Amino acid sequence: MFEHFFQCPHCWEEISFLLDSSEHTHDYIEDCEVCCNPIEITAVFENNELQSFVVTEIGQ
Repeated sequence: MFEHFFQCPHCWEEISFLLDSSEHTHDYIEDCEVCCNPIEITAVFENNELQSFVVTEIGQ
């Protein structure tokens, strides 16, 4: 598992997300653990290394 830290696009608090680096692409919709607003998380791994990590604000 790979832990990645990022800022919530709603409240700007730093949060973390656990990713499985053996999967090539991750696409999740999760609630921020601080403000509970929904965010879309897209991560791409290549050769078990994180190549891209995008967090998108949903709603508002």
